[in-house]
Amino acid sequence: MSHTDLKDAPLQRKNYTGYKSFQYLEAGVDYKVFPLSPELNRVPSRRPEVTPEQEARVRRIFEQHPIISLHDHCFVCPENLEDIFEFRRHGRDFTGYEGLSVSGLDAVFDNLMNGTAMITSRGGWKWDDIIYDLGMRLSDIAHQDMVKLALTTEDILSAKQNGQIAFVVSIEGAAMIENELDRLDILYGLGVRCLGIAYSEGNQLGGGLKEPNDGGLTIFGRQAVRRMNKLGIAIDVSHSGDRTSLDTIEVSEKPVFITHAGARALWNSNRLKPDDVIKACAEKGGVIGIEAAPHTTLTQKHPRHNLDSFMEHFEYCANLVGIEHVAFGPDVLFGDHVGLHHVFANALSIGASRGQLAYEEVEYVDGIENPAEAFPNIVRWLVKHGYSDEDIAKVVGGNILRVLKEVWYK
Repeated sequence: MSHTDLKDAPLQRKNYTGYKSFQYLEAGVDYKVFPLSPELNRVPSRRPEVTPEQEARVRRIFEQHPIISLHDHCFVCPENLEDIFEFRRHGRDFTGYEGLSVSGLDAVFDNLMNGTAMITSRGGWKWDDIIYDLGMRLSDIAHQDMVKLALTTEDILSAKQNGQIAFVVSIEGAAMIENELDRLDILYGLGVRCLGIAYSEGNQLGGGLKEPNDGGLTIFGRQAVRRMNKLGIAIDVSHSGDRTSLDTIEVSEKPVFITHAGARALWNSNRLKPDDVIKACAEKGGVIGIEAAPHTTLTQKHPRHNLDSFMEHFEYCANLVGIEHVAFGPDVLFGDHVGLHHVFANALSIGASRGQLAYEEVEYVDGIENPAEAFPNIVRWLVKHGYSDEDIAKVVGGNILRVLKEVWYK
């Protein structure tokens, strides 16, 4: 195979048969059709230039080691974002199976679209909306064979062996449980295996990152953390306030994830974590996943968001707490992510994720624009910059698996 052919070949062969979401139904009869964004090559996003020898090494890494995204949204946006509110009210998210089939991923922590699940409300994060969103997505996944629901670490490992992708159901905030602790058991029973404390806005558990005063984890929040420990739900503090994050890490008997963030030391934004929170997470055995959603992991050296600014956050965190405590949670999707942020600016607390330093808005994050290209380009970057196979294996999946074996029930 020539170098050109090798570059364009899938990194791992997945059992993709061409299935499209909800094809078990009749389009236009059972549901309204919205034209969707392309899953591949929507924009001219660039990959790192590597030699044929380096590309061959990249492919060996994908073949030999579990590749896990700690945070993504593998759904496909409508092509016309003016349709997005009606699209969301129908509650039918389309998974990007074609894009995932060439992503190289063996497992993905998929966070659905709960913050924009507005089937029964205009504000989102209601219990009925969350259950509707979750059930509809899992119904679609149950009608195909490439993506499988992951409930255990063994599910992740077997997915790799079988040419599948393990789908780890994650939810970014716990507002919908209100003051009902047993709703955590219900979510676990429905397949949820990772849950955030708060999504930017404060709730019954604790403070979100956009609140002017973060009072920390509440008494109920402490009870919820202990219940999640008992159930085997991984805890995420990505969108929690600093005090709430530190309290959660302290109270939890198990390691905690920061599934998608970066270092505030590199960019002054509440959406990123200060050194003390990153260190506390690592000292408890946890992992921080580096975030790539538009205009988050910027740096003063790279104020235009791209793969290099994203990887600067990775290297900073790895130097701060050790490579054993860093992974990747790109937080990307299929479609116009920047446009989606404009439409949902309030619902997604976009203002809180904008740093206080000047930067140039981009149309897309070059090099890490969607789930199909994220991990291939991350590994190419790591190979090109001299990281060992052992360290690459840790950050693209090994570190996450280590935590899950301690946190999950099995």
